[in-house]
Amino acid sequence: MRRSVSIAVLAGALVIGIGMIATGQKNFLASAQEKPETTEVKIDNFSFGPATLTVPAGTSVTWTNRDDIPHTVASTDGVFKSKALDTDEKFSFTFSKAGTYPYFCSIHPKMTGKVIVQ
Repeated sequence: MRRSVSIAVLAGALVIGIGMIATGQKNFLASAQEKPETTEVKIDNFSFGPATLTVPAGTSVTWTNRDDIPHTVASTDGVFKSKALDTDEKFSFTFSKAGTYPYFCSIHPKMTGKVIVQ
């Protein structure tokens, strides 16, 4: 008897949760699906890794300097620019619009990368 009551309670909670999602009401399940994505780019040995990154709109990208000298992350069109990042410092930017975002290190301009937002 106890098991059938537990299954009935769980089934009812599932129906309520699905109903809340269908009507646009927020609950734990719906908000978990809306969590923005994050990804990382490593700066090391005078390069960005990966050099080209493809992400969905709304993704936050974090660059971490693993090199022994300072670097920056600056978009070629001025959309974002970090301060000089010392070893283990980070810079993040959230890409809200689709497009291609080439970037470089303003201290070492031959260091380049690209974020493609879909």
